[in-house]
Amino acid sequence: MAKILIFGNSGSGKSTLAQHLCKTQGLAHLDLDTLAWKHTSPPERKPIDDSEEEIKTFISSNDKWVIEGCYTDLLKTVEQQSTEIIFMNLSTESCISNAKARPWEPHKYKTKQAQDDNLAMLIDWIGQYSERNDTFSYAAHKQFYDGYHGHKKMITQNVPTEQC
Repeated sequence: MAKILIFGNSGSGKSTLAQHLCKTQGLAHLDLDTLAWKHTSPPERKPIDDSEEEIKTFISSNDKWVIEGCYTDLLKTVEQQSTEIIFMNLSTESCISNAKARPWEPHKYKTKQAQDDNLAMLIDWIGQYSERNDTFSYAAHKQFYDGYHGHKKMITQNVPTEQC
């Protein structure tokens, strides 16, 4: 039974790949962005324990799933239950290009305009990926990938989802 974790920089194609896998393999989908943050302005991270409980509820309710996000701290909480990981390790330039072309994500933004208003901040965030030293960083993602002992794949360029 497929239990897949997908991670990488913002704009790397995590959601696109997850949605493709859901359609082709009948997997349940969890986007960690939907449970990692409090509904405050400015956004503030929920306590890890709260997010972890929501993840546990999701995996206990689904036999096969894909969980995607850039949160290495949350991914580690379900690492042992996963059957595969996919590291979306695209170039910063590709991630920025993908972010600029991203369709409206109504589960994250109330309007397309609100999403577009956040684009400059997102592009700046994407550009800092290799320099940051947090749970969202290249260093954290690479360490998670290297330490995983199951089936794993690294994707380094945009590819049609049919080839994934």
